[in-house]
Amino acid sequence: MSAPVHLEAAPRGVATLNPVAKLLAALLIALPLVITIDPVSAGVALLLELPLLLASGVGWRRFWMRTLPLWIAAPAAAVTISLYGERSGAEVFSWAFVHVSEGSLALGLAAALRVLAIGLPAVVLFITVDPTDLADGLAQILRLPARFVIGGLAGMRMLGLLAEDWRALALARRARGVADAGRLRRTLGMAFALLVLAIRRGSALATAMEARAFGAPVRRTWARESRLAASDVAVMAGGLAISVTAVAVSVAVGAFHPIFGPS
Repeated sequence: MSAPVHLEAAPRGVATLNPVAKLLAALLIALPLVITIDPVSAGVALLLELPLLLASGVGWRRFWMRTLPLWIAAPAAAVTISLYGERSGAEVFSWAFVHVSEGSLALGLAAALRVLAIGLPAVVLFITVDPTDLADGLAQILRLPARFVIGGLAGMRMLGLLAEDWRALALARRARGVADAGRLRRTLGMAFALLVLAIRRGSALATAMEARAFGAPVRRTWARESRLAASDVAVMAGGLAISVTAVAVSVAVGAFHPIFGPS
């Protein structure tokens, strides 16, 4: 009796989108939020992003695990700015070097909302990005130089080997009996050895790619075609709509405060 065959689930949600569309959508959402520091625009953007996050097809456990750093960074930024930010408005609390005012509290809230509004869609959109698909899109859709794209793809592929190299170095040192004492010294030595190993592997990879004419000044062909579909255009339009709506609401209520000038 043959063993059961486990079929891989078909990609759904954000996994079916072109990586270039995900990149452009994340940039369209982030750029307007970078130029203003008011809490209204970030709050509106975060509210409008909820349907995108819910329709992403990413499981809840995976979502919380991948976005955990954002949920830690946002409150940390809010507390830090509230305690040590520029004072404005009525003072709420003061002790030694800590001066909490209404303005610093508003600025802390705006910072926390901006971290979430910019970070959450970026993380969700890029969870399922394949480096090869991203390279295909950058070269074929955005027309970036092929040499730059292929070099970046090769570098991204090499990142996955660093953890394996670190584990191999630890096992090799333990086998030689030099891994039982001096944890800080051992870590620094392994880090230097990993750096040397990465440089050697990078040099060998560059030589091999040059020998295979990856740097030739000719028009390069691609094994897989990358193009934008209707769903890709829709997600980019959604990112633009979120940004325009957030900024429009902020301006309408008089909360818009650009970082490059007075509100």
